[in-house]
Amino acid sequence: MTETMLSRCPWAPDDDPLYAAYHDTEWGVPEYDSRALWEKLILDGMQAGLAWITILRKRDSLRAAFDGFDPDIIAGYGEADIARLLADPGIIRSRSKIVATIGNAQAYLAMREAGEDFSAYLWGFTGGRPIQNRFTAMRDVPAKTPLSETISKDLKKRGFKFVGPVIVYAFMQAVGMVNDHLVACPRHLPVRKMGETS
Repeated sequence: MTETMLSRCPWAPDDDPLYAAYHDTEWGVPEYDSRALWEKLILDGMQAGLAWITILRKRDSLRAAFDGFDPDIIAGYGEADIARLLADPGIIRSRSKIVATIGNAQAYLAMREAGEDFSAYLWGFTGGRPIQNRFTAMRDVPAKTPLSETISKDLKKRGFKFVGPVIVYAFMQAVGMVNDHLVACPRHLPVRKMGETS
């Protein structure tokens, strides 16, 4: 197939520059930074019941409201912070999601204090290498997998909220733990194992 025959995954339409840029530069790119992975897990949890484009459009406001998604700060949020966030029209004003974010920061810190690196923990489920799928149509892409169910259960045992298997699979796609760009998409590229440079 020639380069001119390739087309972007259909969920990211050409007429939405924000969505197209997200697809072309972020979605499916392996992320290995622990804090960045935690932020993305929180954002995917924020999406529950909403379209991802809603989160994408509010992402900068969410980052500002949640202190750059610094779990060390968020873990100490109290009722005054919850009230501040609930009054912010630029974010997702769901008390349950805000409270879950605070609890998820505490769970993240508990792992770190126990000597567990969040990135190594997550990538350990895939052996450090992105799972390379070869889907040809969006209807073939699953909403969840047995692996996302396993990770979901383990995260819940650790105290994380808004981490059901569908949310976890969307997260895995976004951070490159699985490569679900369709084979006709220019972003369907071979991916290397964590730490590989060539």
